[in-house]
Amino acid sequence: MKRLLHSLSGASVAAVVILAANNTVGASDIQTLDPAQHSAGIDPILVAQNAAPREEKGSETAKVNVDSKGVILKGYDAVAFFKQGKPVKGNPTIESTYQAATYLFASTADKSDFDKEPAKYVPQYGGFCSYGVANGVLANIEGPDAFTVYKGKLYFCGNQTALKSFKSDIDSNIEKADTNWRRLTGS
Repeated sequence: MKRLLHSLSGASVAAVVILAANNTVGASDIQTLDPAQHSAGIDPILVAQNAAPREEKGSETAKVNVDSKGVILKGYDAVAFFKQGKPVKGNPTIESTYQAATYLFASTADKSDFDKEPAKYVPQYGGFCSYGVANGVLANIEGPDAFTVYKGKLYFCGNQTALKSFKSDIDSNIEKADTNWRRLTGS
């Protein structure tokens, strides 16, 4: 009897964890927690736990979505999203560092513009998926194509479906994301 109760308790806890994870993500058809779907070079979605992401001591990298070399935006030029309205791959020899992230630029002119006013060009929510943050989750972006510049700020989403959902009620989603970002980053 004792083993039966213990088994039922374990199964109940597992079910609650699965349900909580599905409810936390919210739109499971948009982004998934299945790591198998992210094994082709795309980082898995990071689910925030205990109100703040884990950080190494002295590290600010948990607040920005960077690769293993510290490069943000998958190496795309942040300024080009504003000037050209499209993703442009940055040149690894033209870079700047801002808030624990390395930014790459397609031209020295873009680097110069960024260096003059970096806060104008940095992506919102550390380059994480804006729709994910609106739903309380730190999620990676699949690529640079799902973006929007809205009221002078750069927002990325995990994919086109997430971007469409984010833009469907953008002001409300930004308000939710701003609140969740403070909670997720502990700021």
